[in-house]
Amino acid sequence: METARSGAGSFAQTEVNWDKLDKTKFYVVGAGIFSALTVGLYPISVVKTRLQVATKDSVEKNAYAVIRGLLKTEGIPGFYRGFATVITGAIPVRIVLLSALETTKVAAFKMLEPFNISDPSKAAIANGIAGLTSSLCAQFVFVPVDVISQRLMVQGYSGHASYNGGLDVARKVLKQDGIRGLYRGFGLSVMTYSPSSAVWWASYGSSQRVIWNLLGHGSDGTGSVPSQGTVVLVQGAGGIFAGAASSFITTPLDTIKTRLQVMKHENRPSTRQVIKALIAEDGWKGFYRGIGPRFFSTSAWGTSMILAYEYLTDMCSRFVD
Repeated sequence: METARSGAGSFAQTEVNWDKLDKTKFYVVGAGIFSALTVGLYPISVVKTRLQVATKDSVEKNAYAVIRGLLKTEGIPGFYRGFATVITGAIPVRIVLLSALETTKVAAFKMLEPFNISDPSKAAIANGIAGLTSSLCAQFVFVPVDVISQRLMVQGYSGHASYNGGLDVARKVLKQDGIRGLYRGFGLSVMTYSPSSAVWWASYGSSQRVIWNLLGHGSDGTGSVPSQGTVVLVQGAGGIFAGAASSFITTPLDTIKTRLQVMKHENRPSTRQVIKALIAEDGWKGFYRGIGPRFFSTSAWGTSMILAYEYLTDMCSRFVD
């Protein structure tokens, strides 16, 4: 019997071949696992978004002030504004994202086979291409969900309008701007999330190879099979490193994108005006508003997601003759 794991060497025994996954089980169980993770990490996104749209006159200048203000005015429910919209839209987003990610990764590794490059470099390139491509595909579903959820996150805050749920946001956006309104910031979303996804997956893939090599579990057929505990620790470390790299590189674009998406039609600024306003208010550090929550969110979400993802792919792998 041969497992669905592919490749040679001890490191390869920690990876799963996409072609041999039970796709139905992967999507159904995955929806439950990733939804549970979203419940735990969603409040961080609310705090980050509020920091990014705060004006220079806002009294909430840091994450602690935002948290204290939310608890005082709305309690725990305030940390879950827009959650229903996100959790509903997350299912199709993840189906598109994971399908594109795995199929592209397999194709990229095959494409790189003839080239004489190191295993970490090969992993970085293949994972980076897969991350970029999958994120680009997912943006067509993700951006409308993002626009609606972010408006709900900041409603009534710092002069922003109030809404009666996600459908009310969608109706008003369509009435004011048409379908284009739901794709406001699409270009910046692509510029933010696609490179972020590429950096995240490239950093994750390459850092894993480096760590495995340092631990003596290379991909050249040498070394013993790593224990499950070691696998989890290496995957977790890779997720933290990837989160740090991607959040630092892409936070400025995320701040600009968020401001553009939450502005009302009559007050909508251009990208250039948003940039000038951020510099005028806080200097260049204004582009890194919410970097703390974003770093924590990216690292925590990335680490949790990758551990769940690796567990899920392992659980859904089939045994074949």
